[in-house]
Amino acid sequence: MLSWAILFFIIAIIAGVLGFGGIAGAASGIAQLLFFIFLALLVISLLVNALKGKPPSV
Repeated sequence: MLSWAILFFIIAIIAGVLGFGGIAGAASGIAQLLFFIFLALLVISLLVNALKGKPPSV
């Protein structure tokens, strides 16, 4: 999911440089949404693993 967020961020940068403000704004919003979903899932995953008593896998 983080790779999708990075992809949309790159699309937003390219669209912004080329002058497509609407597309850049939409891609930026999607990238932010995906990034925060990724962070929420990461925190939930870390909490569940900590409560189970499993050491973090590297």
